[in-house]
Amino acid sequence: MFKELKNRGICVSRTTVEKIMLEKGLAPRRTRANKSTTDSKHKMPVSENVLNRKFNPGKPNEVWVSDITYIETHEGWLYLTVFLDLHSRMIVGWSMQNNMTADLVASAYRMGVLRRGVHPKLVHSDRGSQYASEEFRKNLKGVCPQSMSGKANCWDNAVSESFWKTLKAELVWRETFRTREHATMRIFDYIEVFYNKRRLHSALNYLSPADFELKGQKVA
Repeated sequence: MFKELKNRGICVSRTTVEKIMLEKGLAPRRTRANKSTTDSKHKMPVSENVLNRKFNPGKPNEVWVSDITYIETHEGWLYLTVFLDLHSRMIVGWSMQNNMTADLVASAYRMGVLRRGVHPKLVHSDRGSQYASEEFRKNLKGVCPQSMSGKANCWDNAVSESFWKTLKAELVWRETFRTREHATMRIFDYIEVFYNKRRLHSALNYLSPADFELKGQKVA
């Protein structure tokens, strides 16, 4: 809140912001534990952990990380996957479907390539069957190496896990979704309008992913 006010040109001390928030009963939304959606009990090939927790590449499109989560609606589960650029934390591709299939991740990856105009130099994910599938791997063949987390080690994909906590604390756990379509529209708005373009990110010196990339382009 202090950083947001400062960026808007409002001169106020951190202590004053804390005092006003306390008086108004304003506090950050606390995160909850996430239930794993990873199905690693399969016989498909698993890639080695090339990323090895190097979470701060120096340029865009060096590394994209990905994961799958689920959203509860009155109609049933809605599954969401994203591809996140580690350099700027920008969500470059995403997909939402009723089932957790290989096409869920493949279509999200293709969106990222279409929007960025290039394949990343590395894609990292967990060992889930969707990422190990031939349907997904054919999108990477000959153009992008694949990296996977160590077995049962969520820390190897910590940035994706962090995004899920942010999304759920700021949107999902604060609303009730009547239908999958309702959830899809609200998540689209969160990712494309708020998170990518407006949300300040502590890892980006309190810039949004879009502003961080724009600043990098200007510096270059």
